[in-house]
Amino acid sequence: MKPGRASQTAVLVCAARAIAHEAGLARGFSDATALALLPDDERARVEAHRAGPPRDVRARYRYEFMAARAAMMAVRTVIIDDAIRSARSPQVVILGAGLDGRAWRMPELRDAIVFEVDHPDTQREKRARIGSLHQEAREVKLVPVDFTRDDLAERLAAAGHDPKQKTTWIWEGVVMYLTPAEVEATLRVIRALSAPESRLAIVYIAPGSWILPIVALVVRRLGEPFRSRYRAPEMRALLARHGFDVASDESLPESAARVAPGIEKAARRVRHMRTVIASLT
Repeated sequence: MKPGRASQTAVLVCAARAIAHEAGLARGFSDATALALLPDDERARVEAHRAGPPRDVRARYRYEFMAARAAMMAVRTVIIDDAIRSARSPQVVILGAGLDGRAWRMPELRDAIVFEVDHPDTQREKRARIGSLHQEAREVKLVPVDFTRDDLAERLAAAGHDPKQKTTWIWEGVVMYLTPAEVEATLRVIRALSAPESRLAIVYIAPGSWILPIVALVVRRLGEPFRSRYRAPEMRALLARHGFDVASDESLPESAARVAPGIEKAARRVRHMRTVIASLT
């Protein structure tokens, strides 16, 4: 992230969710909050996307990129939403929440406290826009944290997180931007603050996809380069070291085959993206 500026990847994924919401790309996916959470310029780009593929080559490239991104976001959002619903935890912690809208769109959170953890620059912009939304969660607490230097446990404790109650942890778009050492450090905190039967959902990237270098170049230009990659057995071993047992670990194409068969072929382009759901043993 660039100092004083909200995460641009957070804006990118929110725009993708807004596009996916109108396109109906996956069973069970809906996010009417996404458009409202975007800054005005990005909202205008989403509106323009509705007109279909442009003729200009550069504009067409962005259109295709966002269409693929929308498909990806629809699928991984459904997988994580299902994990939240089935866990029924009284506490949900979203690490790197960005412009996430779950606390304002999921009635299943009516009895839960949602802790949104993210960089203060990103949260500042979000605070300016959430006032127009109807809150579904019982309570929402924005917890400002810079993962590279702040004490996550200390900040969550100050916000009222109770380590004696079951927690569902959502780590959807952060791991790939952290070093392996930073990932390990965060997992130690998660384990220390997790009561029995707590659940953890992580989106991470795996090596081996031909398109991964292109995606890495895009996010590097946004000032948020990839810093970690894991193969599925490595992720399983990593989580096991911290007491979590993997229930599922799917690539995006595998998830799409279950929840969005119509985009399964397109999803093969992002097979480097994986979602793992694990529970505290």
